[in-house]
Amino acid sequence: MIVHNVGVVVALVGVLLPVSCVAHSTMTKNLKVLVSSKDFPPAGLKVLQEHFTVVQTKYLNFGEEGRTLAKDDLLKLIPGSSALIWSSNLAISKELLDKAGPQLKLVATVSAGYNHCNLDELRARGIKLSNTPNVLSSAVAEIAIGLMLGAARRFTENLAQVHRGEWEIGFDKVLGQDIRGSTVGIVGLGGIGQAVVRRLAGFEVAKFLYTGHREKPEGKELGAEFVNLDTLLTQSDFIVLAVPLTNETKHMINKDTLGKMKSNAIVINVGRGDLVDQEALYDALKNKQIYAAGLDVTTPEPLPRDHKLLTLPNLFVLPHIGSATVRTRSDMGVLAANNVVNALTGKALITPVNL
Repeated sequence: MIVHNVGVVVALVGVLLPVSCVAHSTMTKNLKVLVSSKDFPPAGLKVLQEHFTVVQTKYLNFGEEGRTLAKDDLLKLIPGSSALIWSSNLAISKELLDKAGPQLKLVATVSAGYNHCNLDELRARGIKLSNTPNVLSSAVAEIAIGLMLGAARRFTENLAQVHRGEWEIGFDKVLGQDIRGSTVGIVGLGGIGQAVVRRLAGFEVAKFLYTGHREKPEGKELGAEFVNLDTLLTQSDFIVLAVPLTNETKHMINKDTLGKMKSNAIVINVGRGDLVDQEALYDALKNKQIYAAGLDVTTPEPLPRDHKLLTLPNLFVLPHIGSATVRTRSDMGVLAANNVVNALTGKALITPVNL
């Protein structure tokens, strides 16, 4: 095949591609991108491999393996990396950043939360940070509603009956609470909070309240009323925590705030474990100061088998599975990868974190 306008196309294995694309890909192939866990979604890996030299640890960057084998492996692999795909809740430490070197341009965390990233260090070094919000909102909202149902309908106690083979029979046995006719308070009406409200539309909720830094137009669209935190705590039957972990939000649910809740209140946490003072929550649940709680996030993770929270019949716990669907995890991987592509080709990040 003869190509007359080499400024427009080149023939490459029978496929016509713009010269700019071929040159661009060739130029970026010498850039190294480190993927921090062996289970990063294949769709995201494919995006990276089309542009860069991709190095990936052979270990899981979670749990004990992440704290030991993966950490040691990453310290060996990270020097010379231009970007880091961080698929873990383990810390982006000063040690890792020092090992990477001055050419590191981006940390792309495969999560909505970024409290595990050292923002001060990233800012001081001029390293950008991206996350993966929004693509996981639907999946996390579904888990929030699952926790509402599980805590309100006493799944922990009822599942224990099934496993014991001893069912409590009777018209007034193990009765739960209704979502129908309730007031649902959302702490943080971001993407997840909004998705929760939309999905509860068919549950005949009487009133939605929300709180945050400011009133949002989405609140009016969803029929939710903007109130201060105290009002939300005193009026809500369900309190859904969907905010990031910051210095401001750490232990926002504590002895004082729990004391403002109704006796039938149910606390749902799909944000981060440290939004809740777990000692205070334990006391409130054990003393039946509030009705129940549903947690997808705890401190630490995993929660030890002998942790006293797990002795409570009015606590329903899941192992941090909010975004754990095939589609959502794949979307998160692709978004993180595309943030890397943009960062290393001079384009704006799709989902930047402001440092």
